[in-house]
Amino acid sequence: MSPVITSIIVNYNAGELLRNCVDSLLNCPLEIEIIVIDNASKDGSLEALSGLPFIRIIKNSANLGFAAACNCGARIASAPFLLFLNPDCIFELGALNQLLRTITSDAHVGMVGGLLANPDGTEQAGGRRAVPTPWRSFVRAFGLSRFSDRWPRLFFDFHLHKQQLPEDAIEVEAISGACMLVRREAMLDVGEWDEGYFLHCEDLDWCMRFRQKGWKIFFVPSVQITHALGGCSRNRPIFVAWHKHKGMVRFYRKFFRHQYPGVLMGLVTIGVWLRFGILCAYYLSKRVGRSLRTIYDA
Repeated sequence: MSPVITSIIVNYNAGELLRNCVDSLLNCPLEIEIIVIDNASKDGSLEALSGLPFIRIIKNSANLGFAAACNCGARIASAPFLLFLNPDCIFELGALNQLLRTITSDAHVGMVGGLLANPDGTEQAGGRRAVPTPWRSFVRAFGLSRFSDRWPRLFFDFHLHKQQLPEDAIEVEAISGACMLVRREAMLDVGEWDEGYFLHCEDLDWCMRFRQKGWKIFFVPSVQITHALGGCSRNRPIFVAWHKHKGMVRFYRKFFRHQYPGVLMGLVTIGVWLRFGILCAYYLSKRVGRSLRTIYDA
């Protein structure tokens, strides 16, 4: 039988998380084609997939980034629905069926996602969100969202996970690239992932472009996906932060340049890199602290 869904998993040194992710898909009662795009991993994570059925592995000679790897998988996928999935995600039994029912319930739904949960079951940020405009990002960065009770439209927090969970699937502005079920027809209409992003913000870019083309994006609260957040990147925090902030600048300039005059956009850019500098100082101080403790303990 032809697969209903092609799952495209981008792997980069995910360790045992990759096998756990694939196992959760193989346990799903659907015809699924699984494509693993490996961005030059060196941890042996692919070896755990040896002998598993219905899996195609593409080994890149270098780390091409998330967006480029997703496009590699999409170009060889055969199913009408594409599941872009991080290797640190695990599906509950029957969860993928619910996502499929939601995306097929309306021909105008182009993308759906579920509730991203920590291992303890609490909801993570990012699974449902509004578009982080420069102003919304400013509000979040400086903690101004605490005034949202009094002025909700002015001090709105784009992360929605602190709001009450809806009872049914709802339309949202954006979901997380950690788990996206996409209608192939919509992808052909919107275009591929923007490979100008290496890591982070490419999912927001795609959500923006889907909505600009008139495709709906839905969040399904009954679908829980356990997500070991940062499982593939926690050992390189400065590298990840660099690409995240670089992606933020690209995203703002691409979609909001017309709303922010040159001087204002310049201030936004300075703010983004100032935040990156603060994060670097924080990570480096932690590293120095660990080194000093090691010397002291020795």
